[in-house]
Amino acid sequence: MTNKEIIARRVAKEINDGDVVNLGIGLPTMVANYLEPGINAIFQSENGFLGLGPKPEEGKEDKDIVNAGGQPVTILPGGMFFDSATSFLIIRGGHVDMTVLGALEVDEEGNLANWMVPGKMVPGMGGAMDLVVGAKKVIVAMEHLTKKEEAKILKKCQLPLTAAKQVNMIITEMGVMEVTDKGIVLTELNEDYTVEQIKAATEAELTVSDNLKKMEY
Repeated sequence: MTNKEIIARRVAKEINDGDVVNLGIGLPTMVANYLEPGINAIFQSENGFLGLGPKPEEGKEDKDIVNAGGQPVTILPGGMFFDSATSFLIIRGGHVDMTVLGALEVDEEGNLANWMVPGKMVPGMGGAMDLVVGAKKVIVAMEHLTKKEEAKILKKCQLPLTAAKQVNMIITEMGVMEVTDKGIVLTELNEDYTVEQIKAATEAELTVSDNLKKMEY
């Protein structure tokens, strides 16, 4: 099982029946494939959809039905289309229960940087800044280290922020961490790693929960 599959499977366990959920582009879109049996979530896309379904079969894509990342999607019965103004009213109005998105950096205060690297061309921040402020729960789903084996969970973000103090939970292939008023707390550990390994891969100070659990995925 790949790291991304591990992360997506664990994130899916956070979704409750009836939740309105926004999945960011990339790894987060995989979460919809691993919902627990009996869980019916309503997936929202900020470009104007509620009720996103699974990826369409090859050859049956509709070029007019794509998510915010431009990937072909389907719409489930009861799903709906609307303009961006309505979509952002839903987001800013606090009607999204959870948003799941990737990150370049997260820090001890729950600050998030996920939209640009200085010097590189980027299309813009997109809806991320609205989602992380408007959603009731913000989960960062990402691999623990960069491709250069550098920490992404830092004492303080160095890249331009998407939003300040909005991240509630971080899920990586190594474990599950909650962002609290007292910093980042490791609550679940993937048994393929040790506490020492995850601390070594994390620049931020990591407090280990007194009730540390095995990460289930």
